[in-house]
Amino acid sequence: MLASDAILEFFFISQICIGLMGNSVLFKLKMCTFITRSHLKKPIDVIFIHLTLVNVLTIMFKLMPDVMSSFGVRHFLDDVGCKATLFTHRVTRGLSICTTTLLSAYQAITISPVHSKWAWLKLKLSTCIYPSFLFFWVINMLIYIHIIKTVVANLNFTIVGSGYSTLYCQTNQLEHHYYSMAFLSVILIRDLLFVSLMAWSSLYMVTLLYKHRRRAPHIHSPTLSPRPSPEIQATHIILLLVSCFVFFYFSDNFITLYLFYRHEKNWRLKRMNGIISSCYPVICPFVLMKNNKIVSKCISSISKMRMTFSRRTVKR
Repeated sequence: MLASDAILEFFFISQICIGLMGNSVLFKLKMCTFITRSHLKKPIDVIFIHLTLVNVLTIMFKLMPDVMSSFGVRHFLDDVGCKATLFTHRVTRGLSICTTTLLSAYQAITISPVHSKWAWLKLKLSTCIYPSFLFFWVINMLIYIHIIKTVVANLNFTIVGSGYSTLYCQTNQLEHHYYSMAFLSVILIRDLLFVSLMAWSSLYMVTLLYKHRRRAPHIHSPTLSPRPSPEIQATHIILLLVSCFVFFYFSDNFITLYLFYRHEKNWRLKRMNGIISSCYPVICPFVLMKNNKIVSKCISSISKMRMTFSRRTVKR
């Protein structure tokens, strides 16, 4: 095994472990809030739970084939396995952009002033979440049903020509040319729609934060530095999350399109693209838990234990 392959293998396994751990912790925190502290639950917590489930599915169905290929396992997936794995991964990836957009739009409407033209949506937000999830699942499954027809197992490992291919799966070359342009056009329209909505809501939140910051010196005493409200903290976190999403999403799309139209396949670059495309679902829960009080207490407790242990070691 080459050193570069060993490094990629390490990154794949690390991403799976860290991603599953982070999303599991966030899922458990939100579920505990729903079950044991129902008076503290918020409608936005449902979006967080849905996003964690989507992240877990994305990590598993994207990285597991990459891990198996890095170990040198051949013929890991047959035709049915390729269709199921790739279909699930692409659907959950589409759900990721939809759910992140919903999260951004929800927060933008939540912090909008009472007199704004979006204020009337505040009362309807909680009732729109579950129908939105259903719409996201249906639309993404319809978009990627094309995969079930065109993807087959890769049996020769020496593919030449444009089109989608991995070490285990490839597009059917006879049907690829007819469907690819329409398929990519539908995905492009979906991405532009949701990214535009995400960008609008993010810019709207930045504008509101800027106006709030300009008014703050006139409201508060100059000798005081009040702690930001929970809504402002949540807005900062969601803006950071959206920035991470946009960076990794467009990086992934750029490399994917390059590999799609490349005549000779570069398997090492394709594996590196797998790492890039999995960065967002891995990082996402840690960004969302940034200001969580329970997590902060755990981290502070661990820090205190480490300091106590180091002091005792020094004394000895």
